[in-house]
Amino acid sequence: MNLPNSITLSRIASVPLLLWVLSPAFPWSGPHGLHGEQEIAASLLFIAASITDGLDGYLARKRGQITTIGMLLDPLADKLMVTAAFIILVGYNPRVMPPWIAVLVIGREFLVSGLRSIAAAEGFTIEASEIGKLKTVIQIVAVVACILNHRWDNWNWFGFIIGVHLISVTAVYWMSIVSIISAVDYFVGFWKKIDRASDTRRKRRSFVLSRKQKPSQPSAEHP
Repeated sequence: MNLPNSITLSRIASVPLLLWVLSPAFPWSGPHGLHGEQEIAASLLFIAASITDGLDGYLARKRGQITTIGMLLDPLADKLMVTAAFIILVGYNPRVMPPWIAVLVIGREFLVSGLRSIAAAEGFTIEASEIGKLKTVIQIVAVVACILNHRWDNWNWFGFIIGVHLISVTAVYWMSIVSIISAVDYFVGFWKKIDRASDTRRKRRSFVLSRKQKPSQPSAEHP
Protein backbone atom coordinates (compact mmCIF):
# COMPACT_ATOMS: atom_id res chain seq x y z
CA MET A 1 0.00 0.00 0.00
CA ASN A 2 1.73 3.18 -1.19
CA LEU A 3 1.31 6.69 0.25
CA PRO A 4 -1.23 8.04 -2.28
CA ASN A 5 -3.51 5.03 -1.78
CA SER A 6 -3.19 5.38 2.00
CA ILE A 7 -4.30 9.00 1.74
CA THR A 8 -7.27 7.94 -0.40
CA LEU A 9 -8.24 5.33 2.19
CA SER A 10 -8.08 7.99 4.90
CA ARG A 11 -10.63 9.99 2.92
CA ILE A 12 -12.93 6.97 2.79
CA ALA A 13 -12.45 6.46 6.54
CA SER A 14 -13.43 10.09 7.15
CA VAL A 15 -16.93 9.49 5.74
CA PRO A 16 -18.33 7.55 8.74
CA LEU A 17 -16.41 9.90 11.03
CA LEU A 18 -18.15 12.90 9.45
CA LEU A 19 -21.54 11.19 9.86
CA TRP A 20 -20.77 10.61 13.54
CA VAL A 21 -19.60 14.17 14.17
CA LEU A 22 -22.80 15.60 12.64
CA SER A 23 -25.05 13.15 14.50
CA PRO A 24 -26.73 13.59 17.92
CA ALA A 25 -24.33 10.93 19.24
CA PHE A 26 -21.45 13.40 19.06
CA PRO A 27 -20.51 14.43 22.65
CA TRP A 28 -20.69 18.19 21.90
CA SER A 29 -23.86 18.17 19.80
CA GLY A 30 -26.93 20.28 20.48
CA PRO A 31 -26.94 22.12 23.82
CA HIS A 32 -23.71 20.40 24.88
CA GLY A 33 -21.75 22.25 22.23
CA LEU A 34 -22.05 25.74 23.66
CA HIS A 35 -19.34 27.20 21.45
CA GLY A 36 -20.11 25.35 18.21
CA GLU A 37 -17.62 22.53 18.76
CA GLN A 38 -19.68 20.14 16.64
CA GLU A 39 -19.89 22.50 13.65
CA ILE A 40 -16.23 23.48 13.82
CA ALA A 41 -15.06 19.86 14.11
CA ALA A 42 -17.21 18.78 11.16
CA SER A 43 -16.02 21.72 9.04
CA LEU A 44 -12.35 21.04 9.73
CA LEU A 45 -12.84 17.34 9.00
CA PHE A 46 -14.52 18.03 5.66
CA ILE A 47 -11.85 20.57 4.65
CA ALA A 48 -9.07 18.10 5.54
CA ALA A 49 -10.77 15.33 3.54
CA SER A 50 -11.21 17.69 0.58
CA ILE A 51 -7.50 18.57 0.63
CA THR A 52 -6.59 14.88 0.40
CA ASP A 53 -8.68 14.70 -2.79
CA GLY A 54 -6.05 16.66 -4.69
CA LEU A 55 -3.07 15.51 -2.62
CA ASP A 56 -3.32 11.79 -3.40
CA GLY A 57 -3.50 12.37 -7.16
CA TYR A 58 -0.58 14.81 -7.08
CA LEU A 59 1.62 12.42 -5.11
CA ALA A 60 0.67 9.47 -7.32
CA ARG A 61 1.74 11.37 -10.46
CA LYS A 62 4.90 12.83 -8.89
CA ARG A 63 6.07 9.50 -7.45
CA GLY A 64 4.99 7.42 -10.43
CA GLN A 65 2.70 5.41 -8.15
CA ILE A 66 -0.47 5.40 -10.25
CA THR A 67 -2.02 2.00 -9.61
CA THR A 68 -5.20 0.20 -10.62
CA ILE A 69 -6.44 0.12 -7.03
CA GLY A 70 -5.79 3.84 -6.73
CA MET A 71 -7.74 4.55 -9.92
CA LEU A 72 -10.62 2.59 -8.41
CA LEU A 73 -10.50 4.02 -4.88
CA ASP A 74 -10.04 7.72 -5.75
CA PRO A 75 -13.39 8.30 -7.52
CA LEU A 76 -15.10 5.99 -5.02
CA ALA A 77 -13.81 8.11 -2.13
CA ASP A 78 -14.95 11.31 -3.86
CA LYS A 79 -18.47 10.01 -4.47
CA LEU A 80 -18.81 8.66 -0.93
CA MET A 81 -17.68 11.95 0.59
CA VAL A 82 -19.99 14.11 -1.53
CA THR A 83 -22.98 11.79 -1.17
CA ALA A 84 -22.61 11.46 2.60
CA ALA A 85 -22.14 15.20 3.11
CA PHE A 86 -25.19 16.24 1.12
CA ILE A 87 -27.49 13.54 2.45
CA ILE A 88 -26.73 14.38 6.07
CA LEU A 89 -26.97 18.14 5.42
CA VAL A 90 -30.55 17.70 4.20
CA GLY A 91 -31.45 16.65 7.73
CA TYR A 92 -28.84 18.73 9.55
CA ASN A 93 -29.62 22.11 7.98
CA PRO A 94 -32.75 21.72 5.80
CA ARG A 95 -33.46 25.46 5.59
CA VAL A 96 -30.31 25.86 3.48
CA MET A 97 -29.93 22.41 1.87
CA PRO A 98 -33.27 21.33 0.36
CA PRO A 99 -33.53 17.71 -0.81
CA TRP A 100 -33.78 18.57 -4.52
CA ILE A 101 -30.36 20.24 -4.49
CA ALA A 102 -28.81 17.18 -2.83
CA VAL A 103 -30.41 14.94 -5.48
CA LEU A 104 -29.17 17.26 -8.24
CA VAL A 105 -25.57 17.31 -7.01
CA ILE A 106 -25.40 13.57 -6.28
CA GLY A 107 -27.03 12.76 -9.63
CA ARG A 108 -24.46 14.93 -11.40
CA GLU A 109 -21.62 13.05 -9.70
CA PHE A 110 -22.93 9.67 -10.81
CA LEU A 111 -23.63 10.96 -14.33
CA VAL A 112 -20.02 12.07 -14.76
CA SER A 113 -18.78 8.77 -13.30
CA GLY A 114 -20.93 6.87 -15.80
CA LEU A 115 -19.62 8.93 -18.72
CA ARG A 116 -16.04 8.30 -17.63
CA SER A 117 -16.69 4.56 -17.34
CA ILE A 118 -18.09 4.43 -20.87
CA ALA A 119 -15.20 6.55 -22.13
CA ALA A 120 -12.69 4.18 -20.54
CA ALA A 121 -14.40 1.22 -22.20
CA GLU A 122 -14.15 3.04 -25.54
CA GLY A 123 -10.43 3.68 -25.04
CA PHE A 124 -10.30 7.37 -24.18
CA THR A 125 -10.49 9.54 -21.06
CA ILE A 126 -12.47 12.61 -20.01
CA GLU A 127 -10.22 15.05 -18.21
CA ALA A 128 -11.49 17.29 -15.42
CA SER A 129 -12.61 20.59 -16.93
CA GLU A 130 -12.06 24.05 -15.47
CA ILE A 131 -15.80 24.26 -14.76
CA GLY A 132 -15.59 20.95 -12.90
CA LYS A 133 -12.73 22.26 -10.78
CA LEU A 134 -14.69 25.43 -10.03
CA LYS A 135 -17.67 23.29 -9.01
CA THR A 136 -15.47 21.39 -6.56
CA VAL A 137 -14.26 24.60 -4.89
CA ILE A 138 -17.78 26.02 -4.60
CA GLN A 139 -18.99 22.66 -3.31
CA ILE A 140 -16.46 22.73 -0.46
CA VAL A 141 -17.48 26.30 0.45
CA ALA A 142 -21.18 25.35 0.32
CA VAL A 143 -20.80 22.31 2.58
CA VAL A 144 -18.66 24.11 5.15
CA ALA A 145 -20.94 27.17 5.15
CA CYS A 146 -24.03 24.98 5.60
CA ILE A 147 -22.44 23.21 8.56
CA LEU A 148 -21.44 26.48 10.24
CA ASN A 149 -24.82 28.03 9.47
CA HIS A 150 -26.40 25.38 11.66
CA ARG A 151 -24.98 27.31 14.62
CA TRP A 152 -24.38 30.86 13.36
CA ASP A 153 -26.23 33.20 11.02
CA ASN A 154 -23.51 35.83 11.37
CA TRP A 155 -19.95 35.85 12.62
CA ASN A 156 -18.43 38.82 14.41
CA TRP A 157 -14.78 38.47 13.50
CA PHE A 158 -12.62 41.25 14.98
CA GLY A 159 -15.41 43.76 14.43
CA PHE A 160 -16.29 42.55 10.94
CA ILE A 161 -19.73 40.98 10.48
CA ILE A 162 -19.58 37.89 8.24
CA GLY A 163 -22.96 36.76 6.96
CA VAL A 164 -22.65 32.99 7.32
CA HIS A 165 -26.26 32.39 6.29
CA LEU A 166 -25.93 34.61 3.22
CA ILE A 167 -22.70 32.85 2.20
CA SER A 168 -24.22 29.39 2.64
CA VAL A 169 -27.38 30.15 0.64
CA THR A 170 -25.41 31.87 -2.14
CA ALA A 171 -22.86 29.05 -2.32
CA VAL A 172 -25.51 26.31 -2.39
CA TYR A 173 -27.50 27.82 -5.26
CA TRP A 174 -24.40 28.92 -7.16
CA MET A 175 -23.05 25.37 -6.77
CA SER A 176 -26.32 24.00 -8.21
CA ILE A 177 -26.01 26.20 -11.29
CA VAL A 178 -22.34 25.35 -11.83
CA SER A 179 -23.10 21.63 -11.33
CA ILE A 180 -25.63 21.74 -14.16
CA ILE A 181 -23.26 23.65 -16.45
CA SER A 182 -20.44 21.25 -15.59
CA ALA A 183 -22.60 18.20 -16.32
CA VAL A 184 -23.55 19.62 -19.72
CA ASP A 185 -19.90 20.45 -20.43
CA TYR A 186 -18.79 16.89 -19.59
CA PHE A 187 -21.59 15.41 -21.71
CA VAL A 188 -20.72 17.58 -24.73
CA GLY A 189 -17.04 16.63 -24.44
CA PHE A 190 -17.97 12.97 -24.09
CA TRP A 191 -20.27 13.07 -27.11
CA LYS A 192 -17.62 14.72 -29.31
CA LYS A 193 -15.08 12.04 -28.42
CA ILE A 194 -17.62 9.27 -29.02
CA ASP A 195 -18.38 10.74 -32.45
CA ARG A 196 -14.69 10.92 -33.33
CA ALA A 197 -14.14 7.37 -32.14
CA SER A 198 -17.12 6.16 -34.20
CA ASP A 199 -15.86 8.01 -37.30
CA THR A 200 -12.42 6.46 -36.87
CA ARG A 201 -13.90 2.95 -36.60
CA ARG A 202 -16.08 3.53 -39.68
CA LYS A 203 -13.12 4.77 -41.71
CA ARG A 204 -11.01 1.78 -40.70
CA ARG A 205 -13.83 -0.60 -41.58
CA SER A 206 -14.36 1.08 -44.95
CA PHE A 207 -10.63 0.89 -45.65
CA VAL A 208 -10.52 -2.82 -44.83
CA LEU A 209 -13.57 -3.57 -46.96
CA SER A 210 -12.24 -1.52 -49.89
CA ARG A 211 -8.96 -3.38 -50.01
CA LYS A 212 -8.91 -5.83 -52.87
CA GLN A 213 -6.71 -8.81 -53.10
CA LYS A 214 -4.28 -8.46 -55.98
CA PRO A 215 -4.95 -11.03 -58.74
CA SER A 216 -2.25 -13.60 -59.04
CA GLN A 217 -0.10 -13.32 -62.17
CA PRO A 218 -0.73 -16.12 -64.71
CA SER A 219 2.20 -18.44 -64.94
CA ALA A 220 4.06 -18.49 -68.26
CA GLU A 221 3.17 -21.40 -70.55
CA HIS A 222 5.96 -23.53 -71.84
CA PRO A 223 5.77 -24.89 -75.41
